[in-house]
Amino acid sequence: MPELTIAVDAMGGDHGLSVTVPAVKTALYSHKDLKVLLAGEPVALKTALGEHGLLGHHAIEICPASQVVSMDDPVAVALRNKKDSSMRVAINQVKQGSAMAAVSAGNTGALMAVSRFVLKTLPGIDRPAICTAIPARDGHCHMLDLGANVDSEPHHLLQFALMGAAVVRAVDGVESPRVALLNIGEEDIKGNEQIKEAAALLAAQPGLNYTGFIEGDSVFDGEADVVVCDGFVGNVALKTMEGVASMIGQMIREEIGRNLLTRLSGAAALPVLSGLKKRLDPQRYNGASLVGLNGIVVKSHGGADQNGFAAAMEVAILEARRNVPALIGNAIGDMGATDH
Repeated sequence: MPELTIAVDAMGGDHGLSVTVPAVKTALYSHKDLKVLLAGEPVALKTALGEHGLLGHHAIEICPASQVVSMDDPVAVALRNKKDSSMRVAINQVKQGSAMAAVSAGNTGALMAVSRFVLKTLPGIDRPAICTAIPARDGHCHMLDLGANVDSEPHHLLQFALMGAAVVRAVDGVESPRVALLNIGEEDIKGNEQIKEAAALLAAQPGLNYTGFIEGDSVFDGEADVVVCDGFVGNVALKTMEGVASMIGQMIREEIGRNLLTRLSGAAALPVLSGLKKRLDPQRYNGASLVGLNGIVVKSHGGADQNGFAAAMEVAILEARRNVPALIGNAIGDMGATDH
């Protein structure tokens, strides 16, 4: 059976080994052809592997790393002073061809900077972007950029659109993904000059199924397969979504526990509430792709539990099987997105 190799930054994130090692165990159980390169401090790794019955597992290889990028390390520190961090060692495996993808729950800014420095961008891509699936009424859409770039030009938004469409074709099997630009209104006169210029570029791009502007409240209606925005807007939108979902969950718990009657009603409605929780669970959608790089890097939420990190590994595995960077490179080359 052919071997699919994924590198994992075992030490990164809020929880480190307590999350990454059991997540690796889940992934290995689901994918019999998977091999995992675990980057981290060898003694700590062997201890964690032993606790989970994985020490000496034939599909796990330890890649020694003597440093860890903390969640509050400045980008410069991660790049210059932590060249033997578990994050960098994992990404190096992709650069060297030892792994097809890398997964990390570490510092987002550091991960993007290290990944871009080590792997470089694909030909024709000026800036990589952060892309992830967002839950929608009848499934999900993919949104980018979610924070890699805060001052994108119109031609960057065009590149994001092409990359997002390539990802959706690869992972969702949608032949002609609907691409929309996030804006303050759907009318052509709405938005700033950046958005208006980007809209003209997307509309003129051959082969791109551009459907126009989309407002924030329509992102969840299933009107688009790809939602494009600059990183400043996208990151604010993503954090707002996460905050609202958390607030609604907390309010539901408070109302159910208000008195005996509401507790009894809550018990009766438990199947409905459980289904709602499952549909909105951010762990299911954990795993943001750093698209536009000459290799696959997937960012897990720093606070993800083992199920969330396993979900991020699933994103990396799927993108590796579909060779998403090659598909993005073809899309950019074939559509002439670099002409600006």
